[in-house]
Amino acid sequence: MHDARFDKLAKLLVEYSIRLKRNETVLIEAFDIPDEMTIALVRAARKAGGVPFAQTYHVRVNRALALEASDRQLNLTAGHELARMKKMDAYIAVRGSNNVTELSDVPPETMKLIARKMRSVQDQRVKKTKWVVLRWPTPSMAQLAGMSTEAFEDFYFEVCTLDYRKLLPGMKALHRLMEKTDRVEIKGRGTDLRFSKKGIPAVICGGDRNIPDGEVFSCPVRDSVEGHVTFNAPSIYQGIAFDGIRLEFKNGKIVDATSNETKKLNKILDSDPGARYIGEFSLGFNPRILHPMRDILFDEKIAGSFHFTPGQAYEEADNGNRSQVHWDIVSIQRPEYGGGEIYFDGKLVRKNGMFLPKQLRSLNWR
Repeated sequence: MHDARFDKLAKLLVEYSIRLKRNETVLIEAFDIPDEMTIALVRAARKAGGVPFAQTYHVRVNRALALEASDRQLNLTAGHELARMKKMDAYIAVRGSNNVTELSDVPPETMKLIARKMRSVQDQRVKKTKWVVLRWPTPSMAQLAGMSTEAFEDFYFEVCTLDYRKLLPGMKALHRLMEKTDRVEIKGRGTDLRFSKKGIPAVICGGDRNIPDGEVFSCPVRDSVEGHVTFNAPSIYQGIAFDGIRLEFKNGKIVDATSNETKKLNKILDSDPGARYIGEFSLGFNPRILHPMRDILFDEKIAGSFHFTPGQAYEEADNGNRSQVHWDIVSIQRPEYGGGEIYFDGKLVRKNGMFLPKQLRSLNWR
């Protein structure tokens, strides 16, 4: 099954997302995706003059390895993978999943141990390589999105091959506005949130790290968050489905958290002290993603949405919060989702999901 869309996507990932140069090494990690897509990436890398390496994984095998993972096994794995990652200039991961909850019965303690042991590999990848990560369309994703497999694949390739260059002027304008903003207020159904982001940088996400993309993120000053927020997009975290999450804040800390799975929600927020503080605030505006599908790489980019993230802050937009949790939870403010307003320093910048300032209107979905 060769598909011209594979070549188009591979070309975008290699030439635009990681901007692979002659003689640069690139590690391609393929999780449960068709070999044809991995091959398309290898060929695209070669065409750019790069040196491709490919590793294929099956998540069911990974689960079996994870279930009884020992310290010694993980130390050896991490050492081996870190040595390889240190030789890479770039990294592409395409993650398919025949069952999004494949790892749900790996004990949380084991998942934590694996995350801790593999942290050095991840840090090397994130900080030292040009990387891009994306999902692969599968029947299980189509099912979560409430779509047929074929319709979902069409949607996926349309979204993932978006020409991000067109969004750049609007993203740059939003970036400038967010950088000079101090006070942020968000109002909406079940939401009245206030915080400062004074002095914290903003970061443009325009197709060079995650695909799909289309957000500008920053971070609240850690102790400044006050009020409450209700998220209307469903979420999956650590294999558990959450709906109707509501968080209440005092001095930056989540002091009350409820959802359809309140007990499990609080267990995640009690992972470590940083998990009850916010590590990211972001506005999403991908014009081709309009509805949630319980997949965070898509859902956090929904047009007219924002996300507010308990846990670890990114170093590029840092409020000092550290945690093993980084949980992007999404609220959509377009009218059919209940609307809402976002104010920067007292000025209304987005109403019912639509940007109002002239220089930001190119980011609106219609």
